[in-house]
Parts: sequence; C-alpha cells; structure tokens
Amino acid sequence: MWVAVDAMSGDYGPEGIVEGAVLAVREFGLSVSLVGDEQELLDILLKFDYDTEKIRVIHSTEIIGMNDSPSIAVRAMEDSSVVKAVRLVADKECIGVFSPGNTGATMAAALLHLGRLPGVLRPPIAAPIPREEGPPVILLDAGANVDCKPEYLAQFAIMGEIYSRELFGVKNPKVGILSNGEEDKKGNTVSVKTFDLLKKIPFNFVGNVEGRDLYGSGREVDVVVCDGFIGNIVLKATEGLAKSIFNVLRNSIRQSSLAQTGALLLKSTFTAVKKRLDYAEYGGALLLGVEGICMIGHGSSNALAVKNAVRVISECAKHGINERIRERLGEHKNILGDSH
Repeated sequence: MWVAVDAMSGDYGPEGIVEGAVLAVREFGLSVSLVGDEQELLDILLKFDYDTEKIRVIHSTEIIGMNDSPSIAVRAMEDSSVVKAVRLVADKECIGVFSPGNTGATMAAALLHLGRLPGVLRPPIAAPIPREEGPPVILLDAGANVDCKPEYLAQFAIMGEIYSRELFGVKNPKVGILSNGEEDKKGNTVSVKTFDLLKKIPFNFVGNVEGRDLYGSGREVDVVVCDGFIGNIVLKATEGLAKSIFNVLRNSIRQSSLAQTGALLLKSTFTAVKKRLDYAEYGGALLLGVEGICMIGHGSSNALAVKNAVRVISECAKHGINERIRERLGEHKNILGDSH
C-alpha cells in the first residue's frame, strides 16, 4: 500500500519529511511516494539507508504557500506538490495522502480530485486531543466547516465514533456535543437540534459535554462534535496552553538549582508527559468523508509526525474506515439526510 506524501509544503523544507518517510519504511514496512522537486528529494535520500523498492519520488515543480488562496491555487497550480499527491490517490496509485502544508489547499484539492463519500454532506477534520489517561478524544470538526447544520454535526458524530473505535480500539465510544453546560437544552439552536438527532442514532450518546471534559478531568467522553469555528479555536487553544505550561515549567526550573536537581530525577516523567501531549504521536488530523484517506499535518511537522501520519493512513485503509462510514451513513440517511 503506497502512501503519497507532499514533501515540499512544510514550514522547514523537505529534510524532516523525507526522514519521516524513511522511518515509516524502516519501522512499518510501508511504501511512500514522495512528491516534490525530484533532484532535491533524491539528494536528501542519499543521506539515508532504506529499501529503494519502497520509496519513490514523483516530480512536481510548484509549491502552494501558506498565504495562497486555497481554491485559486489548487486550480491554477496543478503541478504543485499537494495537488499531485492528492491526484495519486484519485488515480488509485496510493491509498492516502499526507500534507503538512496549507490546510485549505489540502482540503480543496481533496474535495476537487477525490470528492465526498456517498451520503456525506460535509467532510470534517477529526483531531485527536490527548487526555489524562487512555486514547485521545476525537474532536470534530476542527476547522473544515465554520457554519454547520445539525445534520452535519450528526454525521460528524458517526464518523468520529468509527474513527475512535477502529483506530484507537475504544469498544463503545462515548459521543458528546460540545456545549456550555451538560443540561439537555443548553447550547445554541444548532446544538440543541443536533442533540435531538443524536438521540435517535443507536450508539453511545452521552449528551452535552463541557470544555474540561475534553482532557479527562470531567465527564467521560471519547468523541466530541462541534462546528469548525469552535473546534479550531479549541484545538489551537489546547496546543498553545500545552506549550505555555512546558515553557513556564522550564523557566521555573532554570531559576533554581534545587529545581534543576529535582528535574533530573523526574526526567523520565517529564519525557513521558511531553510524549503524551505531542501532536506528532498522532501524525496529524484526518479529513474524514472523502474518497481516499487524507491527513492534514502541522506546518512544523517533524520526522516523527510524518512517520506516524503514514502509519495512521495505512491503518485507516486496513480497518476500512471509509467503508464503515459509507455503511453507517447509509443506514441512517432517513435521520441524517443525504447529499444526493
């Protein structure tokens, strides 16, 4: 199973992305198509030992920047690394694609060249949120759809439940709606109507949940749905808070020799905590509901993130994530609506 990787769109150039592809080949035996400037990528690959049968380079001449208009750039720059990577999936040469570039461009390319799965009203971004114990909470939508209808959120819930169960092994995922209180009628008009829809679906719906529940310090939940405007704010705030906590801790330790001694004794504990909160352990966020598998990474994705992104894409294919989504949405189209 080949996985397409946009090797040129990250913030720090292709070096770390290529290294991540090599690690995925070494550790998981997967095959990777690196898309980008052929000579530059081949020169980087010379630094590594790898199975040459499992990494190939697909040449592209353009890069869509972070500040480019996604819809315009995707149509105007057909030889860009992200568009060519997505088209490898559309042409069935690869099972999925990973890009650490312009999120809007990755989404636009996926919708244009892959299209939606039958019955999907709007594809959401599903972001894993680390919590105190156990597998992460799946937050969706994390930014793809700013304005949502109740039917969209209900579909997001079904897709997130499948993702949690199939990829993270949660046997009976608890599904909730992000709201400003746990009471049934809390929230805005959309969330209240979504509540009524989710009550009709035969899965483990626990009702409204609050922000603190995302991290395991409140009500237990595995999948949380909200519109992309709220979800993206929650995601960025979570990442910023985690970074700030580590910075404050680091600065405090530097100010005291006693604290530095204690930090040495707790080094393994700090390492474990940092690993648990590191986005790179999950690779990125999946764009669910498109034909093929599409993962969107941070612009700062390092080799670890790329390695894990390739792994997650292959696991999605092995678990038949898209087949499960297609089946479940078909079963409940009388409740959720249909795109056709």
